[in-house]
Amino acid sequence: MSVKFNNRDPVYVQVIRHFKEQIARGTFEPGQEIPSRRELANQLKINPNTAQRAYKEMEEQGLIFTEGNLPSRITKDEQTLKMVREELILEAVDTFVQSVRSINVPVQEALHLVKDTYERENN
Repeated sequence: MSVKFNNRDPVYVQVIRHFKEQIARGTFEPGQEIPSRRELANQLKINPNTAQRAYKEMEEQGLIFTEGNLPSRITKDEQTLKMVREELILEAVDTFVQSVRSINVPVQEALHLVKDTYERENN
């Protein structure tokens, strides 16, 4: 596992985003065991307290769960998994809309270009 960290956002937030992206892509499957906090810290070369904070936040968001002394796992809750995907899509759409609005692109033109580009990329 590797994450390219930026200098803008706290590292634990970037770790959470990485997990969300992997969940949305299907790389992490529902119920899949994930590395321990210590293993994650070693893999990503981050402070163990940072890994702990990321896991705590992900547990609070319902992205992962831990039962007793067993390893943490990705949630099996379909609603949570759907919300993760929608959150990432909306974030990308918001960024796109802000960019095209700043150069006064009409919505129909933007939609046409998006459709063409999306279809071209899938071929």
